[in-house]
Parts: sequence; C-alpha cells; structure tokens
Amino acid sequence: MIKAGVIGALGKMGKEIVKAILNDEKTTLVMAVDIKGGGIDIGLAANGKECGVYVETDIEKAIKDKHPDVVIDFTQPAGIYEHVLTYINNNVKSVIGTTGLNDEQIKILKEKAEKNNTACLIAPNFSTGAVLLMMFAKQAAKYFNNAEIIELHHNQKKDAPSGTAIKTAQLMSEENSNFTLGNCAETELIKGARGAEANANIHIHSVRMPGYIASEEVIFGSSGQILKLAHHTMERSCYMAGILLAVKYVYDNNSFIYGLDNIM
Repeated sequence: MIKAGVIGALGKMGKEIVKAILNDEKTTLVMAVDIKGGGIDIGLAANGKECGVYVETDIEKAIKDKHPDVVIDFTQPAGIYEHVLTYINNNVKSVIGTTGLNDEQIKILKEKAEKNNTACLIAPNFSTGAVLLMMFAKQAAKYFNNAEIIELHHNQKKDAPSGTAIKTAQLMSEENSNFTLGNCAETELIKGARGAEANANIHIHSVRMPGYIASEEVIFGSSGQILKLAHHTMERSCYMAGILLAVKYVYDNNSFIYGLDNIM
C-alpha cells in the first residue's frame, strides 16, 4: 500500500483527494495537513466518516511523524515553492497540482529533486480530458498559423493565466513559432484587451467568474475555417483519476516530471 499525505486537506480539492485515497485499493491515508482545523478527523470533514487521521498544521513535523511515501499538494501559489523544497529536502515524493511556479523555480526544483533522487510530479491540470485537449492542441498547431486561448475559472483562483493555458501554449509553440500570421498592426484602446501574449505570440484571455470551475478553449483559424477545442470541468472529482495515476507513478519512479501528459 502507498502511504499518502494530503496538504491543504480541508480545501475543496483536498477533501476530494482525501475521499479518493480512502476509496482506492492501492493507497492508504496516513497524513492530513491544513493551516486551519488542527485536530479534526479528516474523514469526518471529507465524507462524514471517521478514518483515524487527524489534521495537523505543521508540514515538516507531520512528515517526520507519519512518514508518507507520497504527499499531494493542491494549496496556494504563494507557498508552493517552499512546500516542494520541504518535500525534496525530506526525501518525500510529491504530486503537485498548485499552479504559480515560474520557469526558474521549476528548474531549481528539478535540479534538487534529481540530486536527491526524489520523485516530483508537477502538473497544471490532472483532468485526463484537459490533458488530452493540450495534446490535441499541439497536434493541431502543426496545421494552423493563427490561434488564441480562452481560459475560464471560478473567481477565487488567484493566478492568471491558468497553468493549463500556459502549458497549452508551450506545447503548441513546439510545433509553430508564430500564431499571429497575417494579423494587422493592432492598437489596444483599453490595455489588456487582446489578452496576455504567451509563447509563439499566442494570446491568452483569462475569465474569472462564479459558476465556473475550470474551462479552456483553444481556437485555431485559417482561411475559410475555424477549429475549436474545448474542455469543461463540471466537478472536481474529474481530477481524481489523474491524481491517483500520478501518485502511483511517483511511488514507482524517482524522476522529475512536469505535465501529466508525460505519463499518460
């Protein structure tokens, strides 16, 4: 059995992950950490049934006391870099779903993980459907010279653009270096009207609105045709298959991985 720990266990994603681990035949929950709610049985908080694992507030102390094989972290962008350093320094394998890490931070974490021979998988999205969208977008990028991305999330998401949109643009740029071919010279009458400019001149537009969980649309255009790829998250449960896949992968491997697409 894989001994798993959940960081941010009392959050919306954290509770879903706790339920997924408790219901999975190959994983067992040994640790739950959250900045609030210390002492609460996480089973009661997640699904109304006691599981004997109580929420702690100190990550490093919890790791040293409970000895998890893998920790799963879906917390806040502001603290995620230090969290991952803690996991690597304590030789604990990790699955990271929090976005907000920049390229330099990812590079440093990769170097440290490889030096410590400690697995770490970071992914901007754990929905298998969203990952397939990114893979299809990369394939379509070979055949179109114009494309833009629209990502839509709930209004409590702090970072923009989403990690999924950034990753999508990166994958598309591997197949084409310019997605604004033939565009006229533009003037923004209101700053930001054309969105953020990512890899290969791909414009990303971020929407934050109550009612959404997470959605992404990639729009490709050429003379006489439009191709639109879209993925919509209806419930957070859609991420669980990808998270459990990642947990089992890092348990069996010691590599640093960025993107769920690399193990699908």
